[in-house]
Order: sequence, then structure tokens, then C-alpha cells
Amino acid sequence: MFTIDDLADRLGGYLPQDEIRQVKRAFYYAEQAHDGQRRRSGEPYVTHPLAVANILANMHMDHQSLMAAMLHDVIEDTGVSKEALAEQFGKPVAELVDGVSKLTQIAFEDKAVAQAENFQKMVLAMSRDIRVIIVKLADRLHNMRTLGALRPEKKRRIARETLEIYARIASRLGINTIRIELEDLSFQALHPMRAERIKRAVSSARGHRRSAIRQIQDNLQRTLDDEALPGTVVGRQKHLLSIYKKMRDQRKSFNEIMDVFAFRIITEDVDSCYRILGMVHNLYKPVPGRFKDYIAIPKANGYQSLHTTLFGAGGMPIEVQIRTREMEAMANNGIAAHWLYKAGQTQHPIAEGSHARARSWIKGLLEMQRHAGDSLEFIEHVKNDLFPDDIYVFTPKGDIMELPQGATVIDFAYSVHTDIGNSTIACRIDRHLAPLSTRLESGQTLEIITAPGARPNLTWLNFVATAKARSAIRHALKHQQHTEAVQLGRRLLNKSLAEFETSLEELPGEPLASLLKELGLKNEDALLESIGLGGRVAHVVARRLLDLQHGEAAPGKGEARAHGPIVISGAEGMVIKFARCCHPLPGDPVLGHLSVGKGIVVHRAECRNLAELKGDPDKLFALEWSEEIDEDFPVALRLEVESRRGLVAELAGLVTDADANIERIGIEERDARLATVNLTLSVRSRVHLARIIKRLRNLSHVGRITRLGN
Repeated sequence: MFTIDDLADRLGGYLPQDEIRQVKRAFYYAEQAHDGQRRRSGEPYVTHPLAVANILANMHMDHQSLMAAMLHDVIEDTGVSKEALAEQFGKPVAELVDGVSKLTQIAFEDKAVAQAENFQKMVLAMSRDIRVIIVKLADRLHNMRTLGALRPEKKRRIARETLEIYARIASRLGINTIRIELEDLSFQALHPMRAERIKRAVSSARGHRRSAIRQIQDNLQRTLDDEALPGTVVGRQKHLLSIYKKMRDQRKSFNEIMDVFAFRIITEDVDSCYRILGMVHNLYKPVPGRFKDYIAIPKANGYQSLHTTLFGAGGMPIEVQIRTREMEAMANNGIAAHWLYKAGQTQHPIAEGSHARARSWIKGLLEMQRHAGDSLEFIEHVKNDLFPDDIYVFTPKGDIMELPQGATVIDFAYSVHTDIGNSTIACRIDRHLAPLSTRLESGQTLEIITAPGARPNLTWLNFVATAKARSAIRHALKHQQHTEAVQLGRRLLNKSLAEFETSLEELPGEPLASLLKELGLKNEDALLESIGLGGRVAHVVARRLLDLQHGEAAPGKGEARAHGPIVISGAEGMVIKFARCCHPLPGDPVLGHLSVGKGIVVHRAECRNLAELKGDPDKLFALEWSEEIDEDFPVALRLEVESRRGLVAELAGLVTDADANIERIGIEERDARLATVNLTLSVRSRVHLARIIKRLRNLSHVGRITRLGN
């Protein structure tokens, strides 16, 4: 059984004696605090924190992290407070322990909410001290190693959470030794039979392939020695989940995957990496398109290596990774390499760079947390953000930006800065204009074009890939909708108050305060937003305000003076929308329908969809168009034409000459001679449309033209 003395002996290799004594003191404190508590396996509870500290010792973590590992369940499972820990072991250790501890004092409605809230709490602690997540990963690893004593459903829940969040975080931080073990343990808990069959098959295949592996390995090592290149060749083991995913996703058999021979060459410096690459390409022919240089462009987690795939004897694929010893340590320990080198009293640029990248990632998590509506939305953003594969694109100045596979122009804009994303209107990819929905590829150079006053578009949510972009867009749209709803609500309420010859600004404060209290609303903006989104009727609110002001019924509508219609300019944003059923244009007589949650929907006055609402004046509003409109509006036309070659090109040319755009075109043939053409155009006004229809009628083969809409 592993003891505190065994751990102390191991720590003696890199920690001074006074720090080892502090770690031992933390162990004895935890042992006393957990006295009488046992794990599900029946072992004394203190064996768990001791094992967690041992995992951290393998990564040469500092003494405060080891002390936090010893004490990490004390706040959660015993009566000891954070303040007591701070008094005994110092504030940094107490903060680490608190960051890892769950929120046990709050009753959550379900496990998903509890998981999300606890993760949110941990992210805040990570932003103050990144060691929190390393202690948490070690804690989760030992829990996964000892899952056997738990009920099957609890095993699966913990394994799924580990796979979706903690294994991905370990990957994001580059701690591959922990990531691989977490993934394999989770796979075994979720799919025990599949894992067991693959494990047996791997063991059998390894025995059959041993001589072939040794022959390739000897060949590579001999060539290194002949060329006087420093390096050691080692075989690379595929882990269970990796094999299973390739079999499932690539629809390959087990033999196809195991027929790929994998090796790693560890050398002394970067120059030797590239020289060895030339050597292996000279020894075996490389597979085109399978070379990746992660030394020149490291992965987001700091991982660096050269990857290449070669044609071996008989066409057998050989995968080779080439890296330095420091890169190997970085690949295994990731961000923990920062403490590995610190323990040796040296600073290493690879480890320091990884530490800086991790801090940048956590800063991004905090920004997502501010924009997320609740903890469940936040944790979904985090899951989406932890993509395994990245692409690398460039800014116009040559800076490298890392984005997940499937990222678009909008994702790039938000990765530069939230304000850039919010004000994006166009983009150039490799100096050519491109749609904002374009999916990016590695090596492209992007230039974002912005405009003051530009705002995010709701349709962006249909194609963005990063959690940061998604949460920032939603936040901006919520803010935009709130602002516009308040403005519209003010206009509607003032219109109703004007019928009683007053306005919101002229009313004293007491009636408004009384009404807000009566309705249970926080402030005036909440009332106006509710009116603007159709939740409350402006005329009813106006009458109630006047009742409260005078202490009696307000004058009836017949006694009030008439008031003009609401003026719309077209660019009304999210709370004034234009009906798709009738496509109103500037110049058309229009009415507004107050729709709950949407604001005002503008219809043509003759639209059949308004017929049932015309008896309810509180739901309909007179509208008129502003004289200053600089915007295009969609309109649908149906044309009866003679079918002929070049028809579409002729119609497109005519519409373009009339300074309009064709948004959509569809042709239905009724017989060999006649066809129906459905056109959706973008035009400025009813007058503009009339000019286009006049030109279309001048074509000899165009018959009846109908404007569609109710």
C-alpha cells in the first residue's frame, strides 16, 4: 500500500525538505479531518487524496498543489472551512482547495445543473490560479481508476462527464498522459464489452506484429546512426478509444487500423528534427498530403512535432512523429511542464508558451461565461469550444490565429475581438471578397471589413462553429432586441398618451412608480420592453397610468384628440419586422400588427391575414413610411411567359438594368410553349417596382404579371 513516506521519498527528487514537511503536514491534517470516512471500496478515505498527490508528483507539481491535493475534499466532505485552511496552510492553498470543491450547500434541481454550476465555479477559480484545473484533473483520474465500486448508472454518468469535459480539457492543456488514460477509462466504463474485445485484439495483434515492428525500428535506428543524427526510435502504442473511434468514424476494420505501424523519433534540437525528416523521406517514400509541421505552427495546446506518413515495405503505412526531448515532455505534461521546468530552476520557452496559451484560453472561457444566459448554456459553449482539431489562418499582419475545424469568417472575426465580430460587414480571403459564412482552411489570410453601427445578424448563428462567437452573437442580439423594444415601447406608449394630450415625459413620477409596483416590474425600461414586444397593450397601460394620476377613470377615447400614425423607416432592427406573406414596400398603405414576443409586424393594408384583427384596435396600428428610406425590400412576382432559350438571362439583364436584384428565380413549365416564372426581387419602393413591371410588360413574350402576397 502506497504511504505518505513513499510519496515523501519521491518528492525528495525535486522539492526541498521544508516543502516536503508542509506536504506531510497537510496529509496528517486531511487524515484527521476524514477520520472514520471510507470510500465505496472500503479503503480509508485519505488514500484518495494521497493518490491524487502522487499523480501530481509524477508531473513534478509544486508543494502548494500537492498540499491542495491532500486537502481537496476537506471543505466538501468535513466540517472544516476555507478560512480554517487559510489560517493553517496559507491563502493560496485554501483558494486552490476551494476552487476544486463542489457547491454542496446549494440544492440543485438536477445533476446537469449541479455539474454546470460547479464547473462555472471552477472556471472562476482557474482564472485566478491555473493549478486548480491540474489538481482537478488528477482528482478525476484517480476517481476514474477506482470506478469499480460504483453503481452502473453512476459509472456511466461520471464516465460521460469525464469524456465530454475533463478529457477534452486535458487535451486542450496538452496533458496527454492524463487525457489518454481518462479517455480509455471512460470508454471501458461506457462500453465495457467493446473495450475488452479491442484490448484482447490489440494484445493478439501486437504479438503477431512484433518482428515486423522490430525490423522497421532497427532500420530507422541504423539509418540514424549511419547519418550521425542524434535520435532514439520508439514504437508508439495506439490507445483503446482512438482505435474504436477510427473503426466507427472511418468505417475501417480492426486489422486495417492495426496494420499502420507507428513510431516516434526523439532527438536533441529543432535542426535535427528537420534533418531526420529528410532522412526518413529518403529511406521510405512519403504519402502525399500526410505531412504536418507542428513545430513551425504549434497546436493550440502548445504541442510541437513533425508528423509524416510513409510507404513501407509492401505499401504498408508507417506513421512517424519527430520531436525534441523538450517537445516530448511538453506533449506528455502540457501546461504541467511549466512546473516541471520550474522545479529544475530553469525557464523553458515551450513550457512558458503553453502556460500563456492556457491563460488565454481561460480568459476566453470567462468572456463566454459573461455572455451565457445560464450555467447550462455556458457548459454547452465549453463543450463546443473543446474541438480536437484546429486550423491555422493568418491576419493581414502575418499573425497566426488558431480556430477549430469548420470555423467561418465570423468565428475568425470574434476570435480577434468581440467588437470586431459585432461590427463585421464583409471579408477578404487571400485578397478576394468572400461570404461571411465561408468555412476556413489552414493557410488562408483574412482581412475583416467593419463599419461603425453595424450589428450581428441572427442568421450568423446558423453557421458559426466557435462557442465564443455563438455566445457573443446571442448576447449582442439580446441587448439589441432589448434596446429596440424599449424604443418602440416608448413610441407606442407616447402615441396612446397623446390621445389624452399628454406624454410619458410629462407625467409625474408617482403614477409610473405605482404601476411598476403593481405589475411587479423593476423599472421603466422593463415596462417599455414589454409593450414593444407585444406583451402589454400600450393603450391599456396609458389609461392605467392616467387612472393612477387622477385617481379616477381617464377620459374615454372619444374625448381624446386624434393622433397620427407611427412613422417607420425600414431599418427598424429586431422589433419591427416586415411580413413575408405580403411583402410590403415603401409607398404601400400599411398597418402594424402587435405580435407577442416579436414587436410590430408590418403588413400591406389589404393583406388577408389582417382581416380577423381589424376589429381589435389595440392589436393594430396605423403606420406610414418615412420620406428618407435607403434600403431594399423583397417582393414576389409571378410572370406568365412564352418558353424560350435564354429566358432567364434576358430577365436577369432587364432587372439589373432597372437597378434591382434577383434574390430567387424559379420556372414551372405548363407545356412546351408556356411557362410560369416566380421571381423574388429586391427593390427600393412601390414606384421602383412599377418601373420594373413596365419594362417587363414591354417584352413581347411576357404575358400576365402578378404581384404575390395576400
